[in-house]
Amino acid sequence: MQDQTKAYLYAAVTVLFWSTVATAFKLSLRHVSADALVFYSSLVSVVVLLCITLATGRLRQLRRWTSADIRTSLSLGFLNPFLYYLVLFRAYDLLPAQEALTLNFAWPVVLALFSILLLRQPISARALLAMAVSFAGVVLIATRGDPLGLDLANPLGVALALGSTVIWALYWIYGVKDSRDPVTRLLVNFGFGCVLSGGYLWLSGSLEVPGTAGLIGAVYIGIFEMGIAFVAWLRALKLSRTTAQVGQLIYLTPFLSLLVIGLVVGEPIYASTVAGLALIIGGIVLQRRAG
Repeated sequence: MQDQTKAYLYAAVTVLFWSTVATAFKLSLRHVSADALVFYSSLVSVVVLLCITLATGRLRQLRRWTSADIRTSLSLGFLNPFLYYLVLFRAYDLLPAQEALTLNFAWPVVLALFSILLLRQPISARALLAMAVSFAGVVLIATRGDPLGLDLANPLGVALALGSTVIWALYWIYGVKDSRDPVTRLLVNFGFGCVLSGGYLWLSGSLEVPGTAGLIGAVYIGIFEMGIAFVAWLRALKLSRTTAQVGQLIYLTPFLSLLVIGLVVGEPIYASTVAGLALIIGGIVLQRRAG
């Protein structure tokens, strides 16, 4: 089998996994708090990532890490999984899954803005127009089809969903120059994130042992959202001739997610959600073509 074919298969597996996690988030949060879900799912992901690093012989690479590498992983682990999923799960707790999903998918727009502000990258008029298109989609979703009224259905939920995009974009910005092995780095990042989320639960007095349904949800999220999917996506990028060849498949994820949400969660999918998502993705595509 050719490498490019393998890349497409790994990317397809990733898309399928990520298309189910919004539903898993929403169903799990019916049985466990957002804070506890971060801890238990990240704990499962650490176990999964540790098994992968052991099976592939990557764990020995930790011997070459410096104290600066450890501090970097601590900082990145604070951003993701600790802070990112803490904010994202709370958004899912307050919003319909379809809205939290689509608002969170606007993170490439935020990443582009941070690239301009933090990395001093130039921007063209076409790229600004593309951002405006995506922003119009965000407003359409947040107001549930009434952008002129600007009456947010759930202001806190919308703020948290958009806040998660800021955290994710910062995670990518600060991790872009990290040359360490990505799987080993992910393991240590998530290890620190798990410790931080556990400490947060203990200090806030909200440590709980969820029931069977909550634990099943945490295990599913830890394996497929935080663990295997990330590794499969990294593998797809490594095998593909160009990033764009597999990167475009990611645009299928939110549409498949809406289908799963409608079938499993039972949410009626709003026309404003579909239209807003189309605008967000359209703006992202225009932005990439604008360089």
